[in-house]
Amino acid sequence: MKTIALFLAAVFALAFFSGCASKSGQSDGPYLPQDTTKYTVESTEKFVLMDRAVQYSVTCTGLQEHTTPDGRLEVVANVKNRENRRIQVQVGCVFRDAQNFSTGDETPWQTLILGEHATEAVRFTAMNDKAKTYTVRVRQAR
Repeated sequence: MKTIALFLAAVFALAFFSGCASKSGQSDGPYLPQDTTKYTVESTEKFVLMDRAVQYSVTCTGLQEHTTPDGRLEVVANVKNRENRRIQVQVGCVFRDAQNFSTGDETPWQTLILGEHATEAVRFTAMNDKAKTYTVRVRQAR
């Protein structure tokens, strides 16, 4: 009986004192968010591939950007098929302001058919002069 009481007292003490300890010396609250590139790629890169199949099949051989006479941003992306077969993808562009926030100007997805090892130039023009940066996105055709 004495050993059971001693055992229960040890378990209680262990549970009590382990609950009071902080993790790795840090106090509770507020914490910084964990940064991962998995979810920030679209806001940090100018050309992104939206799925694994396109990542294997498509690459960008060049991006050109300039401002039209009325102050709008115009982007030309050279999209290249890396495969030895014809593929069909969809391409779109999101325009953002100088602080990297969307201007609300997102082009509709347009279908692009690429012959084997072909490169096509795709042109996007912002709707207004607020756009200072952009992201060209490519996904599988739906």
